[in-house]
Amino acid sequence: MFTRVIVLGVGFDAVTQSSALKRVDDFFCGKISESERVRSIWGSSRPKQKFLLFTPNPEMVLKAYKNEIFKKVLNSAELIIPDGIGILWASYFLSLDRRNFLTLLSSLLAVIFAPKKLRRILPARVTGADIFPKICEIAAKRKKKVFLLGADEGVAERLKSRLVKKIPNLQVSGTFSGSPAEGEEDLINQRINESKAELLFVAFGAPAQELWLARNLPKLKTVKFGAGLGGTFNFHAGIISRAPKLFRNLGLEWLWRLIRQPKRLPRIWRATVKFIMLVWRNRKS
Repeated sequence: MFTRVIVLGVGFDAVTQSSALKRVDDFFCGKISESERVRSIWGSSRPKQKFLLFTPNPEMVLKAYKNEIFKKVLNSAELIIPDGIGILWASYFLSLDRRNFLTLLSSLLAVIFAPKKLRRILPARVTGADIFPKICEIAAKRKKKVFLLGADEGVAERLKSRLVKKIPNLQVSGTFSGSPAEGEEDLINQRINESKAELLFVAFGAPAQELWLARNLPKLKTVKFGAGLGGTFNFHAGIISRAPKLFRNLGLEWLWRLIRQPKRLPRIWRATVKFIMLVWRNRKS
């Protein structure tokens, strides 16, 4: 098991991209023992054939801080990866012996000028957008079928056509935009079951996708692996362009999105200023 670091009540596994991918591959190879299983929020362990991966970012942590069920669902996953430089910053700041205003400022400056410091507790930022195609490569290698659920109409189908061109032997057995509404769950589950998919990627946005997976993964007959991926479908379908690598390496992908999409300002505000303020208020807990 990886060390799980708590940030505002949400656990994050201390992984790199390669170690996270190895854990996924180990699952499909049957190398994860029962002692490593995570108990579901419904009072019992998920069947050992099931595996959940979530990718919380600062905005999701804010939502979980106010929503106990969402927090429990996130913490019930077999793998929780830190998708956001803010998560690495918070893990570092909260580990400091002195957490005063000066150390707050110095830790924030470290995001740009000393990024290695931020990786003392959580070794890497592992984004859903980066890990998604790598997991698809594992699926192709292990001859596992994939289902793409969510995003706007036509996005999942467009993503499928791109993926199968890039990843030889990948089998995408189904796509559906759908909705997280509980009234649609039976129809969606039927589609997924008929596809015989073993990996399910869901892009309904948080917290809808995580709550949907927690409710429905036990009902899916062939699906063994589920992951919530938010806007990742849009990136890889070519609907939205990702930030240049320099911005991503500096942890400034949020700034690039703000420049390209000013309407995201409220979300960026929550993921930066409000998140920092909440971490500061909880620095002694």
